[in-house]
Amino acid sequence: MKDEQLLRFSRQIMLPEMDVAGQQKLVDATVLIVGMGGLGCPAAMYLAAAGVGHLIIADDDTVELTNLQRQIAHEHRNLGESKVSSAQASLRGLNPDVCVTQIDKRLEGESLNQAVSGADVVVDASDNFATRFAINRSCLKNHKPLVSGAAIRMEGQVAVFDSGNPESPCYRCLYNENTEDDANCSQNGVMAPLVGIIGSVQAMETIKVITGIGNNLTGRLLLLDATTMQWREMKLPCDPNCPACSGVGESS
Repeated sequence: MKDEQLLRFSRQIMLPEMDVAGQQKLVDATVLIVGMGGLGCPAAMYLAAAGVGHLIIADDDTVELTNLQRQIAHEHRNLGESKVSSAQASLRGLNPDVCVTQIDKRLEGESLNQAVSGADVVVDASDNFATRFAINRSCLKNHKPLVSGAAIRMEGQVAVFDSGNPESPCYRCLYNENTEDDANCSQNGVMAPLVGIIGSVQAMETIKVITGIGNNLTGRLLLLDATTMQWREMKLPCDPNCPACSGVGESS
């Protein structure tokens, strides 16, 4: 790292769990973030600020006025601009050393697999089950850890699914693909700071996965009820009959 980077990240480097070696892992890491909305914006901004060297950000949408209540990487002047372009400017403003790769299309099929295969960690900040299941399958296929988050109304959740850990469940172990889609913000609403909280937890879990610090949320589902500001934790066992990760049924 350059002297300027050592100074920039000095408050993290002084943590005994991190030190220079842990910071270097962040600088050398590539993280794919699918979705640059309410969750993806804070996750990306904290990862850039913390020193992740390469962020791949994917979203096929443009900035709308209703986004600005919670999607903090975008500004009023960015209305009509692609979200990935808007977000790149914010991320580079935070950390000019971060490399940002923009993907301004919906990731699916082979394009999704290519993006996932090029990342060390995948952050799912999407807003629909179809995309979440597709990301899960691709992470299983490419043996990549997945940091999953969701937020709606006054409730949020975060989990880590690590296909490299034989004791880790996958997203399909938690949800059936027949689950009806889909509670979304445009129909149900969402409180602005809630997505910031959940996106920030996703960033923290991503840093823990990259550096090996502490115990990440693999095998656990963290749930937040923001109306009471109470957190709950559920254990997530592997489903022995999961068609995605058990070898039973569908191909991953």
